[in-house]
Amino acid sequence: MSKVNNQVFTSYEKFVIFILAITQFTVVLDFMVMAPLGDLLLKSLSMTAQDFGIAVSAYAFSAGASGLLTAGFADKYDRKKLLLFFYIGFIIGTLFCGLANSYITLVLARIFTGLFGGVIGSISMAIITDIFTLQQRGRVMSFVQMGFGASQVLGIPIGLYIANKWFWEAPFFMIVAMSIVIAICIALYLKPVREHLSLQPQKKAMAHLWNTLKNKEYRIGFMSITMLSVGGFMMMPFGTIFAVNNLGVHPDQLPILFMISGVTSLTLMPFIGRLSDRINKFKLFTIATIWLMIVCVVYTNFFHIPFWLVILTNICMMIGIMSRMVPSSALNSAVPETADRGAYMSITSSLQQISGGVAAAIAGLIVYQEHENSPLINYDIVAYVLVVVSIISIILMSRVNKLVKKRYL
Repeated sequence: MSKVNNQVFTSYEKFVIFILAITQFTVVLDFMVMAPLGDLLLKSLSMTAQDFGIAVSAYAFSAGASGLLTAGFADKYDRKKLLLFFYIGFIIGTLFCGLANSYITLVLARIFTGLFGGVIGSISMAIITDIFTLQQRGRVMSFVQMGFGASQVLGIPIGLYIANKWFWEAPFFMIVAMSIVIAICIALYLKPVREHLSLQPQKKAMAHLWNTLKNKEYRIGFMSITMLSVGGFMMMPFGTIFAVNNLGVHPDQLPILFMISGVTSLTLMPFIGRLSDRINKFKLFTIATIWLMIVCVVYTNFFHIPFWLVILTNICMMIGIMSRMVPSSALNSAVPETADRGAYMSITSSLQQISGGVAAAIAGLIVYQEHENSPLINYDIVAYVLVVVSIISIILMSRVNKLVKKRYL
């Protein structure tokens, strides 16, 4: 596929962006829906805050393991076939989540889902990097990552509504139905992505993985993504529990909260994507990270505040999250050579998931509740840890920025 550095996307490129965005939407929704269902799950399955942290971490750890296992051969196959294979596995795992009837079966289902779902993001990133130039990727990634916002605008509020109206398993069945349609579209309309195959040296899978891991420049990218993921995952799993039990948000208000936050994300993403392509990506990332640190510390020290203030603070958090996600993804995509791109993205995805699992598990050890309806204690400490981790991530991302400048300028 030719990479023409123009400003207008072709009709097929628009389809690629759309199908990857909607795929991302379902995968992100599957992961994200666990957080808003947190309070309901704790009460329905008699789970503790620590149990819930493990349930969230189970997906992340299995996704991380899967990323490492697939990294060695990720550049040896047509990326379309890889995407379709893992997406079908993700659909089956999500179905198992909906069929789970206990804490143990839910954890096992999350492990299975993570084995497949955790790799999809890295395959999508490799496809984007194969098809689009660095100058286009800020916009492309902003659209693809709109799945993050769309999952809050549409998926999470609808999922919460049907979970409250019927049962907690219903959102997973909703995701399965949507994903089957998307898988059919991928199979029928996405063209093979295999130009990278002609660049591949004849190396065994493990040798390819090892050569990617030991590359000094790649390790800079790996470290930066690891710290970024630790900071990103620490607060998220317990956000709903904190909102309900500490801030006084009624469960029926949660869909409104997530919908407004999601609309903010969708509105911001195209703007942030264009901004990321026009100004220094590292500068945008740094400003957004500092903004997010301040908002998180303030938010976690609130107690029983008006609902409008909860909404406003969540909007401020989404601004920070989106504004650092797009430039960091674009910078990281420029680190690997073409022949190593699939392996690099798989390892990156693996590190993201494992780091997120560690972060969620650590947060689960820090916070606790005296009983299921009592306030969540020590959530502010999680925010202070996030500040330290975020400062480290800025330092590491500056090294990535220097590496990318050296390669492309």
